[in-house]
Amino acid sequence: MLNRIKLAPQGPEFSQMICGYWRLMEWGMSPQQLLKFIEQHVELGVTTVDHADIYGGYACEQAFGEAIKLKPSVRQGIELVSKCGIATTAKPGNPIGHYITDRDHIVRSAEQSLSHLHTDYLDLLLIHRPDPLMDADEVAEAFVALHKTGKVRHFGVSNFTPAQFTLLQSRLPFSLVTNQVEISPIHQPAILDGTLDQSQQLRIKPMAWSCLGGGRLFSDAEFQPLRDELQLVAQEMGAETIEQVVYAWVMCLPSAPLPIIGSGKIERVSSAIKACELTMNRQQWFRIRKAALGYDVP
Repeated sequence: MLNRIKLAPQGPEFSQMICGYWRLMEWGMSPQQLLKFIEQHVELGVTTVDHADIYGGYACEQAFGEAIKLKPSVRQGIELVSKCGIATTAKPGNPIGHYITDRDHIVRSAEQSLSHLHTDYLDLLLIHRPDPLMDADEVAEAFVALHKTGKVRHFGVSNFTPAQFTLLQSRLPFSLVTNQVEISPIHQPAILDGTLDQSQQLRIKPMAWSCLGGGRLFSDAEFQPLRDELQLVAQEMGAETIEQVVYAWVMCLPSAPLPIIGSGKIERVSSAIKACELTMNRQQWFRIRKAALGYDVP
């Protein structure tokens, strides 16, 4: 069973690994099949699920909600995360994709997510991307309003720089509890640009998306040296797959990121969580870093 992790000093308790539903519409599941998948990963201890209003062309939350509606008691055993703040061309009224973080949109988006997910509250709502036109006061007004009505219990951000995080936090009467950012051997900026340092400073756990590079880690020829090194480390650690090694590499970071698993196959979810049992030493971690970047430390 996975560990339960407190996301922040005043934050919620999540599962150590999270099930991401970005590609739900590609899985081709009926509501009954999806309900079974949800129950299976909850049984494994993966109780936290990650959504966003725009996923699947604005369809994923509704599909997930249809599954939950078949057995409403399932809601009590999961933590629901959603995101808002991006307007994509999937909506006919948007001839160009853009960000939108005004007060009314955030409130409206959160309420729409509640309706689609067939729930009375979200455990966590994130602003999906930094918005050049973001008025921090307006975002704070929306967060406070949603908190007061009990529609959202906790708030955070996604893909924010430390300065953007600090700006929004300065306007809020409660703490932001996470920054969901891309972390993987093939995408390492957050490791050294201050993002994860800020998480350590504030004692909040980041959420790590695209740990496997959206699958590119397994397919792109340029990552063959990385795959070779991951295979060697897998043998040394007793890991079954290089996926497990990658998740272990992410969880080695002192900010203790919570990896998001993006698969709809319960076998891959079950395999991924075994990464929590692996122990990686510093030499192995830096060997993977070097294989991914192509150069040694300065």
